[in-house]
Amino acid sequence: MSQSDTPNIQVLSTEVSQLRQELQLRDQLVQQLSQELFRLVKGNTSFMPQQPELERDLAQLQALQEQLQAVEQQVAFYQEQITTRDSEIYQLRQSVQELTDRSRMLEQVVQELPQIYRRKFEERMMPVREKVAMLQRENRQLQAELQSVSYRLALKTRNASHSGIDLPNFPHPASEQTNISTPQNA
Repeated sequence: MSQSDTPNIQVLSTEVSQLRQELQLRDQLVQQLSQELFRLVKGNTSFMPQQPELERDLAQLQALQEQLQAVEQQVAFYQEQITTRDSEIYQLRQSVQELTDRSRMLEQVVQELPQIYRRKFEERMMPVREKVAMLQRENRQLQAELQSVSYRLALKTRNASHSGIDLPNFPHPASEQTNISTPQNA
């Protein structure tokens, strides 16, 4: 509902109350006129109003009744408009309340989103961390095996390089002694 509708409702309400006051005033005047006519006719039976006055009074009465009917129609029209506006106001207030509730709910969801994303991220990262830990253990084990194999290979290579050419080993009998003379420098 716009702010311009509120002054219109106030203006209409003011007009309705003014029209009701006019209607009450006219009702009072008609009542007084009727009582006065009744008193005059009852008090003086020989008094017969002249035909033109009677017609004039009847015409005024008819005009007042028509005005009264027009005012009643206006009042009914304004009351219908007020009822319609009240209904619109009620619907708009309900819409505002629903939107306010929804806005609060969305604000709460937005505030909870970082925690939800953190939790979901942690849930997704658990298998990855476990796999990384498993791969690291495997890597350490493989590195240990590689070092062991490298060490054994180095030992084997070193032993092979010290022996040089593989020469047959002849037995050295301990019981046989040969005299090998070596030339000596004189």
